[in-house]
Amino acid sequence: MLDSVGERTLAAPASDDASVPLWQPALLAAMAGGMGWGIRGQYGHETGAMIAGLLVSLALVFLFCPQAAMLPAARAVAMATIAMGFGGSMTYGQTIGLTQDAPLIGHWEALRWGLLGLAIKGAIWIGFAGLFLGMGLGAVRYRVREILLMMLALLGFYAIGVWLLNQPFDPANKILPRIYFSDDWRWEPGASLKPRRECWGGLLLALLGVWAWVSGIRRDRLARNLALWGMIGGGLGFPLGQSVQAFHAWNPEVFKSGLWLRLDPLMNWWNWMETTFGAVMGACLGVGLWLNRRRIALAENRSSRGNEAHSTFADSRFDATIPPTIECLLVALHVSLLVLAEFTSVPGANALYDLGLLLGLIPMIAVTGGRWWPFLLVLPITMVPIAGKTIRQLVYREHSIGIVPGWLLYGVLPLALTTFVAIWFARRSSRGLSAGEFARRALLICTWLYFGLNFAFFQFPWPWAAWTSRTPNGLAFAFCALALTVAVICISRNRARSGVRIPWR
Repeated sequence: MLDSVGERTLAAPASDDASVPLWQPALLAAMAGGMGWGIRGQYGHETGAMIAGLLVSLALVFLFCPQAAMLPAARAVAMATIAMGFGGSMTYGQTIGLTQDAPLIGHWEALRWGLLGLAIKGAIWIGFAGLFLGMGLGAVRYRVREILLMMLALLGFYAIGVWLLNQPFDPANKILPRIYFSDDWRWEPGASLKPRRECWGGLLLALLGVWAWVSGIRRDRLARNLALWGMIGGGLGFPLGQSVQAFHAWNPEVFKSGLWLRLDPLMNWWNWMETTFGAVMGACLGVGLWLNRRRIALAENRSSRGNEAHSTFADSRFDATIPPTIECLLVALHVSLLVLAEFTSVPGANALYDLGLLLGLIPMIAVTGGRWWPFLLVLPITMVPIAGKTIRQLVYREHSIGIVPGWLLYGVLPLALTTFVAIWFARRSSRGLSAGEFARRALLICTWLYFGLNFAFFQFPWPWAAWTSRTPNGLAFAFCALALTVAVICISRNRARSGVRIPWR
């Protein structure tokens, strides 16, 4: 099939989305995003945000691509997961402070400015995830050289955007950018402030640059539309989530009577802000993909067409253009740099991987051209920093478990399991296992692994034990994990009864 600019495209399996009602992607993606972004609150930055990107994209691939080929679907999930980390480079703590810090309570102009800043930063953050999810699921085939050039161009746009919108920055002389969403003497003239360097302008220009390329030159309509839906989700989700926390800060009298008198001391309002943000952005991505479901264009699983040989262009998405040896070297390089940046003070590694776009450079290229990388990224590579931070917190900071059992329980076992499953998936990527079955299994594994690690990070806030400020969020995450599990099982059973062809080997 040829599109309007002569690009060869892939036809979507006609029955894949026929029975998906709107409430399913909206609700499942909201629960996946709410739990994932809430868990991110404990782990932070780029690698923490990848949890939400992983869970939301797995849920959507499960719903919309039951008969699709597994490898291109895994690439789409991996690309969205990587892209969700790009926005983690932005500072936003002081932007939130404009809406709730004690000296600014009652300052409506500061509140509006802070919420505007959160809307812009949220739109940029989730816009990247929507765009790259669309690139993975859409009709246009992106190759390694294109992705490499695109990522280098993103870095160039980022540098220009920072120069244009986030400079000058000289807090010692009280010189800040004209458009600035962190601590500013504009709001507190006589205060002693420590303004943060912002980079949202660089990421905004990078997002607009790649959006213009995929929509105007490559004519990738799904990527174009999902980027816009991601921007809507982030632009609504971040300020809506913070509005909950700001309402609590601005109206303390509301929480001093009735049920709130007992609940308020136990509420981690910051984590509820994050959970709300994740739920809204996940729901928007789900609705956006549902509205654009006819543009999903993954190759159909080859096993569903019998044993006959096919040499169609659709099968090219099974191709791996990076040799396995190079894939292994890239895994070793990326994981080494990731561990050094997250857990050591090595200057070069910290500087190199401090920016989300640089952090995603190797993975995005390797996922695009590799056979093993998509599955390794989805499972063990995303798990590495989360397992490491859990060990650091529980073993070395809180001393709540011994070194040997802590490393085994929170590091060795999760990484061994995810590595084994990733290899198992990769070996079956050309043997008939469908994208729907891959997403179903991966979603259940990742949901419970990340929930379990976070539950341990929360010091196991069982509802029958004495409640702490972590108990309400722990219960919310448990509800999301259980609801996702039940929904996935029920939808899978309904598909089996309705005759949707999903290979099980």
